[in-house]
Amino acid sequence: MSVTAQDVKALRERTGAGMMECKKALVEADGDIEKAIEALRVKGAAKAEKRGERAATEGTVQSYIHSNGKIGVLVEVDCETDFVARNDDFVGFARDLALHIAAAAPVAVDVDGVPVEEVERETRIAEEQFADKPDNIRPNIVKGKIDSWLKEVVLLKQAHVNGEKYEGRTIEEIRAALAAKTGENIVIRRFTRFAVGD
Repeated sequence: MSVTAQDVKALRERTGAGMMECKKALVEADGDIEKAIEALRVKGAAKAEKRGERAATEGTVQSYIHSNGKIGVLVEVDCETDFVARNDDFVGFARDLALHIAAAAPVAVDVDGVPVEEVERETRIAEEQFADKPDNIRPNIVKGKIDSWLKEVVLLKQAHVNGEKYEGRTIEEIRAALAAKTGENIVIRRFTRFAVGD
């Protein structure tokens, strides 16, 4: 079956993959666009793993202002190319991320971004809470408590607030799926959450 330029263009717009990759995927899938998308996603997941260290110097800044005007968010999400930066899925992810940050109020993007003094404070509280536990199991209980707390305050560990749309997946799982789909390194660079009175 011959693959037309329109087919390749349509596949490229849906996946963000390169023109030659799209053409090859369509040829291998006998022109079936859904099969070609699936093949590109499988290849994209493998490529995204390799691209994890590549510089993400393009991207978008998206915002969200809550309807009551009392909470607002700015978030920067980066990728490798301006083509992906303009992709509807990429921009939609950044917008949904801004909404999530407004609702979930994370402290940092990743564990490394959590202020050391906050981790130390939570550790002290946990140690006091479980002071009556035996010495041989107390450290594991405290570690479990800290891990649970980090899931609440670290953006990448949080389940997206729109559970229906994202099926309970974490922000990191959603980010990784988008990286696999686009074949690019996707980085949540930073965010700022504003709340009246904070």
